[in-house]
Amino acid sequence: MGQSILYVTCTSEDEAIKIAETLVEEKLVACANILGRMTSIFRWEGKVQRDNEVALILKTRAELVDNVTIRVKTLHSHKVPCVVAIELSGGNPDFLNWIEQQTARIPALSKF
Repeated sequence: MGQSILYVTCTSEDEAIKIAETLVEEKLVACANILGRMTSIFRWEGKVQRDNEVALILKTRAELVDNVTIRVKTLHSHKVPCVVAIELSGGNPDFLNWIEQQTARIPALSKF
């Protein structure tokens, strides 16, 4: 049993909500937090770019990280969306257990 948090950047709050609601409904994540608008500076296609984005934090079981990543890529408007996972090493056992209870028991990679 292990849990992970995924950090995803989205082009807008609407996109973040769409992705979050879909993932929660599909039981790929237990919870999603949408953080306010931020400015991102990055290199894309050889140029330094600047854009407004919204951060999305997803909480899931570690074994579902690949499924969540694939699903985010199908729902996201970017060609190469930022999706990175951080495996949790501790925390409130009751909350970590809640994540386990709220997510799908078997991976469904073929579904996507």
